[in-house]
Amino acid sequence: MGRHSLPDGRGTAASDPRPRGRGRAVALVTALVLVVAAGAAVAVRAGFLPLGASCRDDAVRLDVAAAPSVTPALKAAADHVRDRDITSDGHCMDIRVAAREPYEVADEIRRDSAKATYDVWVPDSQVWVQRAGIGGSQAWVSPAGNVASSPIGVGMLESAAEELGWPRKTYTWSQLAGASAREDAPRLGAADPARSASGLLALTRLGASARASGAEDADTRAAATAKALASRTSDSDSRLLDTLARDSSGAERGNPRRNEALILSEQASFAHNASADEEHELDLFYPKDGSPALDYPYTLIRENDLSTDESRAALRFMTFFGERAGLRILAEHGFRTDGARPSAELVTAAGGRTPQPYAREPGEAPSDKEVQEALGMWTITVQSARFITVVDASDSMRQLVPGRGESRMDVTKAALLQALAGFTDDDEIGLWEFAARLDGARDHRELVPTGRLGDRKGDGTQRDRLTKAFGALRPVPRGATGLYDTTLAAYKKAHEGYAPGKFNTLVLLTDGVNQDPGSISRAELISRLRALADPEKPLPIIAIAVGPDADEREADQIARATGGSGHEVDDPAQIHSVILKAIVQAGTRQ
Repeated sequence: MGRHSLPDGRGTAASDPRPRGRGRAVALVTALVLVVAAGAAVAVRAGFLPLGASCRDDAVRLDVAAAPSVTPALKAAADHVRDRDITSDGHCMDIRVAAREPYEVADEIRRDSAKATYDVWVPDSQVWVQRAGIGGSQAWVSPAGNVASSPIGVGMLESAAEELGWPRKTYTWSQLAGASAREDAPRLGAADPARSASGLLALTRLGASARASGAEDADTRAAATAKALASRTSDSDSRLLDTLARDSSGAERGNPRRNEALILSEQASFAHNASADEEHELDLFYPKDGSPALDYPYTLIRENDLSTDESRAALRFMTFFGERAGLRILAEHGFRTDGARPSAELVTAAGGRTPQPYAREPGEAPSDKEVQEALGMWTITVQSARFITVVDASDSMRQLVPGRGESRMDVTKAALLQALAGFTDDDEIGLWEFAARLDGARDHRELVPTGRLGDRKGDGTQRDRLTKAFGALRPVPRGATGLYDTTLAAYKKAHEGYAPGKFNTLVLLTDGVNQDPGSISRAELISRLRALADPEKPLPIIAIAVGPDADEREADQIARATGGSGHEVDDPAQIHSVILKAIVQAGTRQ
């Protein structure tokens, strides 16, 4: 496959194990340490030169939980530290590294950080640290820097790469997804974005790439791509590699369970190629609109509970990866130690080749909002969704949104149309509106019965009917907010139409509190919702309080009675993001 010639002519030397712009805390600690250790005698006293076996009598123990991909490198570093009697403040370091899936650790910390039995956590991406911090756990998680990086691309067997014109032909993420969607295209697999940072970061980049294309249906196309990818996901990155076609025979290439291309990190491709024969080696595509990167944050857990010796030993171990021996160990395991100047030898071993843009630095990491949106889209894409959207049509919805010059209803409609574009034809959605005494004695009216978006009836599809109905929503003059009766009626309707195997939910949008004096009370509503809620048929309410007059606390109380969540938005334009965030939260609890 021509791997003996190096791509471009870049050197292999590296002086910084972190991508440019990252790991400033690590660099600062390292600099301070090296200033103190200016002379040999000072270095011995500070604990940076071997002192012999005697120091092991009072060794400082550190327990490290690490992503499986970086665990072998960290274990090799721990062995080096032990064998060379590298010390911290005169104490040997007894560093014990265990492989843990980052998503499991993040969920564990978020649920109850006090149960964490490790001092240091090295996941493969900052996205897991963000997830661990959701729900008030931020104080328990202290990122201290980054030990390495590895860009994410698409690894392909040689036959598949040749079919797509590799390496001369380059693609954006959106173009790669489009090429893989052809019926005769190489089958593309990925690890579950809910469990894999490689899968999740690629999913966020796929969505961004689709939107950057300028296509009017970009969100729908991104959702369709995710839908296609969902049918070929694996539980983890290691299991993903097991899905590769075992040989070039027609039987293997025709096996629908086998993939010829995988979304994975450069390091994963490097590790695979190191043990694969030539027929099974991967060529690595680096999309030309930028590869997101795994950044391996070095994170202290419950830092305030660590002793001074433990805290300093943890930082000492981190600084080891900025030294020659640490850099060598990382490079031997396929990690980049300088994002701006990747080792040509590493890139070649991972399957990269000119003119693929392997040296392009990744852009800014996705924001927490972008990650939540991608996960929300993934949740509804994998399961498909069935829900009723219940929209407040009371008179107060005609009030202008500050700074926008549009009414709450107008902005709400735009947000709902944006959300609709992110659902696939297999999703089922209906629409209700509500205001006190809207339909005779009833506070609600069904505008579009719940149905599959792709189903045709008459001249259009369910999606067309919803688009038209969203656009026709109008506030009812002098209409009051009939919240409680409507919520109960809509929940009963959604419960009756529960669809097994789908993500079932009720999305409730209101800009005020209940104003119907003849309705049931809040306490009765909550009681009856709890009685209807069935753990075997989860149906969470996503309640969104829009504007300053709405009561977020009340919305949350109502939603939590069903296992859902309440949210407040100042601007209805935030509705789309909130719906996706709430879907992630509800999906995590199921």
